[in-house]
Amino acid sequence: MHKATILVVEDDLHLMEGVRDILELNGYEVWTASNGQAGLQMLQDKPRPPDLIVSDIMMPRMDGYDFFGAVRAEPNWVHIPFIFLTAKGEHEDVKRGKRMGAEDYVIKPFDADDLLVAVSAKLERRRQIERHWQNEVSTIKQNILMILNHEFRTPLTYVVAYADMVHRDADALGVDDMRAFLRGINAGANRLRRLVENFILLVELETGEAAQTFSWRREMRTDFEALLGSAIAKYQDVAGEKQVTISVAVDEDLPPIRADAQYLVAAVECLIDNAVKFSDKPGTVVTVRAYRDGGGVCLAVRDQGRGIPPGERENIFQSFYQIERHKYEDQGAGSGLAIVNRVTRLHGGHITLTSAVGEGSEFVIRLPAASTGDDDAPGN
Repeated sequence: MHKATILVVEDDLHLMEGVRDILELNGYEVWTASNGQAGLQMLQDKPRPPDLIVSDIMMPRMDGYDFFGAVRAEPNWVHIPFIFLTAKGEHEDVKRGKRMGAEDYVIKPFDADDLLVAVSAKLERRRQIERHWQNEVSTIKQNILMILNHEFRTPLTYVVAYADMVHRDADALGVDDMRAFLRGINAGANRLRRLVENFILLVELETGEAAQTFSWRREMRTDFEALLGSAIAKYQDVAGEKQVTISVAVDEDLPPIRADAQYLVAAVECLIDNAVKFSDKPGTVVTVRAYRDGGGVCLAVRDQGRGIPPGERENIFQSFYQIERHKYEDQGAGSGLAIVNRVTRLHGGHITLTSAVGEGSEFVIRLPAASTGDDDAPGN
């Protein structure tokens, strides 16, 4: 386990040596610089950044504030915790440092314990954050590997296998066999297409790119029947194979909303996809509605499927989450409801869920009506 490395930037030679001795006696590796400019040069010259920076404020050539700003402006250094050293009674220094985002400050003159407590606390906090992000990254990697292994491989196998049979036995196949094989290829290709489209959309939503797109692509919409019809069209064949009926109902005289039609249709498609997927019994109905609620518009999708246990309802909007994935082996990457939630928020709305285990679920996207001056309103 390597020693934590601390960069100390201080123009007072005796104080700098004192701080260095205190830290080295307590097991830290210490780098020193006499001002902010020298500190920046050291950061650039070293093969790795330090684990913590302790810097005086009042220094020649480059003071602590400018040094702090330069450190935070460099992406490779922005994560380094920063402690300011400030003279006793300089409350403005403390306030300014806090406003800039410094993690802590130590008031001079200080004893060794004051410095060591501040250093230890900031290093431990950094370790906690790093462990958290490592766990997050590990979970994302596992989810992606699971999805690649199952969700992409299964439809790809259908496409390759059926295509190979058509290529190998084309002369011997009857029309019905050929049509069956082509349906298999089409089903696998469509599933792959939906997976890829959902991945791309989720990345756009989580990186903020979708918010920029929404800001220039949104427009006044009142064509709710067309919007819902576009979403439903993709799932009629799948629903028919499962003997599930999709019904649609659109109230008249709904208020206009300001929306991005592509994103909104994608969100409704995700809800319909889930509704059909979890309709386990033949002869059930998936109901898609648009209706007025107060001053806004609701887009609702109801199924008569499996239902969602109360303990799972806080988790289902997380990316890549599926309820008891290993038990049910459901198709899909678990990104659909995360997309629905983010698209709804992008439109300034919210989503509600009503569900009963064994009876079904209803998801409702609640959107605000467009108001005067909405043309220039930013997306949320």
